[in-house]
Amino acid sequence: MVSYYKLSILSIPFMKSIYALVLFLLPLFLFSQITGTVTDAAGEPIPFASIYIKGTYTGTSTNVDGVYALEFKKPGKHTIIFQSLGYKTKEITVNLTTFLFTQDATLIEETTSLDEVVVRTDENPADRVIREAIKNRETNRLKTSSYTADFYSRGLWRMEDVPEKFLGQEIGDIGGSLDSLNRSGIVYLSETVSNIAYQAPNNFKEYITASKISGDDRGFSVNSAEAANFDFYNNNIDLNNRIVSPIADYAFSYYKYKLVGTFFDSNNFLINKIEVISRRPKDNTFNGFIYIVEDQWTIYGLELTTSGLNINVPVIKELTFKQDFSYEPSSKDWVKRTQNITFSFGLFGFKGNGRFIANYTNYNFNPNFDKRTFGPETLAFNREANKKDSLFWKTIRPVPLTSEETREYVKKDSISSVRNDPKYKDSVDAVNNKFKIQKLLTGYSYRNSNKQSRLSYNGVIGADNFEGFNTVQGFVVSTGLNYNKGFDEDYNSSFSTGINFNYGFDDDRLRYTAYANYRFNRINRRTLSISGGTQANQINTTRPITSLENTISSLFFERNYAKLYGLDYGRIGYSEEVSNGIFLSGSVGYERRQPLQNTTDQVWFTQSDVDYTPNDPLLLDNQRLAFISEHELVKTNVSLTLRPGQKYQSYPDRKINITNEKYPTINLGYEGGIAASSDNYNYHQFRASVYQNFDQGNLGRSSYWVNAGTFLNADGISFIDRQHFNGNRLRYKLEALNPYGFGLLDYYDYSTNKSYAQVHLQHDFKGFIMGKIPGINQLNYDLILSAKALMTERKPYYEVSAGIDNIGFGSFRPFRVDYVRSITSERNYGAFVVGIEFGL
Repeated sequence: MVSYYKLSILSIPFMKSIYALVLFLLPLFLFSQITGTVTDAAGEPIPFASIYIKGTYTGTSTNVDGVYALEFKKPGKHTIIFQSLGYKTKEITVNLTTFLFTQDATLIEETTSLDEVVVRTDENPADRVIREAIKNRETNRLKTSSYTADFYSRGLWRMEDVPEKFLGQEIGDIGGSLDSLNRSGIVYLSETVSNIAYQAPNNFKEYITASKISGDDRGFSVNSAEAANFDFYNNNIDLNNRIVSPIADYAFSYYKYKLVGTFFDSNNFLINKIEVISRRPKDNTFNGFIYIVEDQWTIYGLELTTSGLNINVPVIKELTFKQDFSYEPSSKDWVKRTQNITFSFGLFGFKGNGRFIANYTNYNFNPNFDKRTFGPETLAFNREANKKDSLFWKTIRPVPLTSEETREYVKKDSISSVRNDPKYKDSVDAVNNKFKIQKLLTGYSYRNSNKQSRLSYNGVIGADNFEGFNTVQGFVVSTGLNYNKGFDEDYNSSFSTGINFNYGFDDDRLRYTAYANYRFNRINRRTLSISGGTQANQINTTRPITSLENTISSLFFERNYAKLYGLDYGRIGYSEEVSNGIFLSGSVGYERRQPLQNTTDQVWFTQSDVDYTPNDPLLLDNQRLAFISEHELVKTNVSLTLRPGQKYQSYPDRKINITNEKYPTINLGYEGGIAASSDNYNYHQFRASVYQNFDQGNLGRSSYWVNAGTFLNADGISFIDRQHFNGNRLRYKLEALNPYGFGLLDYYDYSTNKSYAQVHLQHDFKGFIMGKIPGINQLNYDLILSAKALMTERKPYYEVSAGIDNIGFGSFRPFRVDYVRSITSERNYGAFVVGIEFGL
C-alpha cells in the first residue's frame, strides 16, 4: 500500500514531464524544418533571399543575417531553390530524413551581358522590352488577379541617437526601447500570420490567426496583407502620392530606361535587367532596377527606390521595394514569393530606419469564390491571435528572427511583465501621485493604473491654459478637473466627466462648462453624453477663425473678427453606428442666449486706418444690423450619415471603418428651435450634403462637397440660428486654407434664414504639373486648384483659387500659398492667403 502511494505521488510529476515532452516534440513531427544560411562567394549573408521547394508554393526568405527556416511535411527527396536578385539561382536536391535538416547555400553573383541583345541604332533596347511589358501588363496582371494564400509579415522600426529632450520635454526611453548610452533601439517589432483571399481589383479578405507585438501582450499588429499588396502591374502604387509604375501605360512620360544586361535563369528564361531612371528626380517616380522575362514580358524581380519628396511625406528619406518572383512550371505562372520594404526617416533630430518583410506561401490560383466570399469586412482576427506562446511562433514563423530581434522580444516581454504587474503599477502610481505645492500652478494627476482611472487638475500656467484674447473677455485663461475611468484594460468601454473653467480678465467673469460621457464600446461607438454650463461662443459654431488667429489679428492688426454671444445651456446627446456605414447622432438641449459687448480696446500695434468693430456679427449693406437679443429656446439636432460601400476591419475590441472612394458620403440633417421664449424664434431647418474624395491616377486627387438646405417658419429667428458659411478675412491661416470654406468671403455677410446651396471643388495635382516644369520641379511643390460657389437669396458668390503647397526646406515644409479670386456682380478682387500647417 505504501509503495503504491509513493508510485502515485511520483507519477504526477512524471506524467507532467511526459506531457510536456509530447507538446514539445509534436510540432517537430507536424512541421519539420530545413534550416541554414545563404551567403555570397565572400561568405557575406544575403538578406531576404527567396527559398522554396521546387514544384510547390511552399517557401520562405532569409532574414537580414541570411538565415532561413523552411517547413517540409513529407520526407524524401526534394529540390530546394535559392534565389535572390543579383545572384544566380541555385537548386540543391536533398534527401530529407530528419526532422531538423541543415542546408546552407552559397550564391554566385549574376553576370549580365549584352550578347543576346540585337542592337538597333534607331531604338534603345531597353525601350523595346518595356514597351512589350506595357503591352502585356494587363494580361500578366490578370494571371494572378484571383487567389488564396498564406501570408506572413514582420515589421520593425528603429530609432537612432534620439535626443534626451525635445522642446524642453524629456523624451525618456520610449517604453524601454532606447539604450541609455547611445539612445538607440527598436521601438516597434511585430509579426502577423494570416490567410488571405484576393480578387482584383478591390476585393480583399484577410483572417489573422496569429499576431504579436513586442512588449504588448494585449495588442494586435497593424501589419496586414492588404496594406502590403503593392502590385507593380498596376499603373500606380499608392504611397500617399500615386507613384507611377515603371511599366505603367504612360511610363515613358516619367522614365528613361537602360538595359544593363541579360542572363538566363535556372529555367532557361532570358531575363532583361533594366535600370529605371526618373526623368524628373522629384516627380512621383522610382529609381532602381526591374527585371523583365523575355517573350513572356512578366516581372522577374525588382528593386526600386523612391523618397519622401516623391511621395510628399518629407519625414521619409528613402523607401525601397524589393520583390522576388519565381516560375511555376505546372501553372506557368510567375508568382511573388517575397517582398521586402526598407525605409529611413528623420526630422527635428529624430532619425531611424525600419523594414517590413512579407512572405507568401501555399498559393491557390483557382479559388472557388462566390458572392459570399467577399463583403464589407476586409480583415478579422482570431480572438486568441495575440495569445500564442513562443513555441507556437517558433514552429510557425517562416522567416527566422535575427539575434537583435530575439533580444528585443526577450527584453520587451520582460519589461512588459514587470510593468503589467499590479504591484509595480501601484509603486509607479505612488511615486507619480505625490503632491507638490507647485502643482497647484502646473497641474496634478492622481492615477490608479490597476483600476484604469485617473483624476486630473489642469493647472493655471501651462500653454494649454491660455485661451487667447478677444475684445469681449480680454485675455482668457482656463483650468479644469477631469476624471476618466476605463472598464477594461484597453478603455473600450469608458466613462469620462469633468468641469472646465475660464476667466476673462477684462469682463471679469468666470464661466464654466461641465460634461459626462459614457462610451459603451469601440465596435459601433455608441456614446451617451450630457453637458451644460455657461460660455462665450462664436456665432458660427464651426469657428472659422481660431482663438490664436483672432488673438494675432486683434493685438497686432486691430481687427477683432471673432464675434461672440453668451450661452447658458444644458444638453444631452447620443451617437452610434447603427449598421455598417450608417451613423446616427442627435441632441436636445435648453439654451439661453444673451448679447455680449466689447470690454477692452487693448491693441499692441495701433493701426491708423482701422478701429475695433462692435461685437455685432456684421453691419450689412443698406445699414441692416444683426443684433443679438436675449431669448430662450429648446434646440434639437439630428444627423444621419450614409457611407455606401463602406468596408471595415474587425479587431476583437474595435472596428476600423474604411471609406469606399467609389461612392460619396451623404449627410442628412435636421435642426430645430421649439418652445422659445417668443414664437418668432421657433424654426425648422433641413439640410443635406454630399462629399467625395477620389483618386485620379497620376493626375492627382479630386474632391467635392455640395451642401444645401432650407428653413421653415424662420423669418424672425435669431441671427445665431441662421445658416453661416465658413468665410475668411485673414491673409494668413494657422492651418491650410479650408477646402470646404471660402478664402475671401466675409464671415457673416451671406448668413441666411432662407434656402441656400454651396459647392466646393478641389483638385490636388500631387506634383503632376509642378514636377514637370524645369527648374521648378526641383522645389517639390504641389499645385492645388479649386472653385467655389454660394447661392442664397442674395446674388451668387463665386471664388476660384490656385495654391502652391509643400513649401519649405528639407523635411520642414509647412507652408502653402493660395491666390484667391472673388467673383461677384458687386465685387471682384483677389488676394494671397498664406497657410501654415505644422502637421507631419
